Amino acid sequence: MTKHDDYKAELVSLQIHLVKYQEWAMKTGEKVVIVFEGRDGAGKDGAIKRITEHLAPRNTRVVALPKPSSRESTEWWFQRYTRYLPAAGELVLFNRSWYNRAGVEVVMHFSTPREQADFLRDAPIFEQMLVESDIRIVKIWLDISKKEQARRLDARRTDPLKVLKVSGMDEVAQKKWKDYSEARNKMLMRTHTEFAPWTIVHTDHKKKARLAGIRHLLQTLAPADLRQGVEAPDPDVLYKFEASALKDGRLEH
Repeated sequence: MTKHDDYKAELVSLQIHLVKYQEWAMKTGEKVVIVFEGRDGAGKDGAIKRITEHLAPRNTRVVALPKPSSRESTEWWFQRYTRYLPAAGELVLFNRSWYNRAGVEVVMHFSTPREQADFLRDAPIFEQMLVESDIRIVKIWLDISKKEQARRLDARRTDPLKVLKVSGMDEVAQKKWKDYSEARNKMLMRTHTEFAPWTIVHTDHKKKARLAGIRHLLQTLAPADLRQGVEAPDPDVLYKFEASALKDGRLEH
């Protein structure tokens, strides 16, 4: 059996566990939000696709919002996202989320320093309100090396099947690498909480990252009987954020 066959077999096994988990979640009325953040090219689309591939379309939503309209830009920042929050039995995956205000908006100056400071103060409060309303939150930061990001962004420009992934932000991702690192570090430090912690996933190896991510979701969300047989994620690939990761090399700089 090849490594690809091993990966495929493990992926299918984990997806079966996800289906069983969602069946349980629909019956019990679980409400779940999964936030995917990370640099351009870190693998958000691919990770989300593998998670949702066999889940119930009526109970699973992927939210990937475009640039705010002129009206939306005047709304309360979180207002744009609250309309997509789950009802009972629903799973919502944000392919980028309210954390845009702590990332790309900081680097590209799309919002004011005051708006950014307000966000870092308010985000934990907002998320605590969600948790207190019985919405479970999983926040995942997909981490990628500068070299691997450059390779993937270059592939987008030459692969006709990836042309729709190309954006204006790709052009500055490498040039503003350090700025993105600083914004990420501040975001993680200010918004990592006990009730809504950040989990870091290294994504230079896409397949390992996808498997680790699904294992983490099952270990976090599924009851004990439904996660039997699911191994814990590889700690070299996935770990809970802690301040020391900013200095010990575990996070890319």
